[in-house]
Amino acid sequence: MIDVMPPVTLRTARIGDAAGMAAVQNAIYSAGLRDSPVTTPQMTNIYLTNPNRISCVVATEGDRIIGFQVLSLARSGNEYGVPPGWGIVGTHIHPDVARQGVGGKLFELSLTAARRAGLRHIDAPIAAENRPALAYYQSLGFRPYREAEGRIPHRLDL
Repeated sequence: MIDVMPPVTLRTARIGDAAGMAAVQNAIYSAGLRDSPVTTPQMTNIYLTNPNRISCVVATEGDRIIGFQVLSLARSGNEYGVPPGWGIVGTHIHPDVARQGVGGKLFELSLTAARRAGLRHIDAPIAAENRPALAYYQSLGFRPYREAEGRIPHRLDL
């Protein structure tokens, strides 16, 4: 018997996705690529109801969220030190499906949203020890552009 995985579907994230998004981030934490676990309410506040959100999209296989990407507008004094008016992107892919093109598909949607929002630059605040994320963003054309404690911020000019 051949085990066939359902096709990957991309869509805009909904409030009901918070638990699945938390499961993805907690799997990333368990793999040693995140500093701390997260809760469902945190996902709702940080990604789904954040007033600075431009776009939040999820990738699913069947009913399971396997990844998501958020694009937010940087405001003055943001925690990452990103210049106001830039986009800030974060990509979260379940380790079970890493390096299978899910992140690239999500970024196509985020890039469209960035252009629609009139962004000129996008920052990816990547943890210095997260080598898979560094390689992912560089493959999309992001380049390091400044120093930050514990991070290697990358930028993409649109």
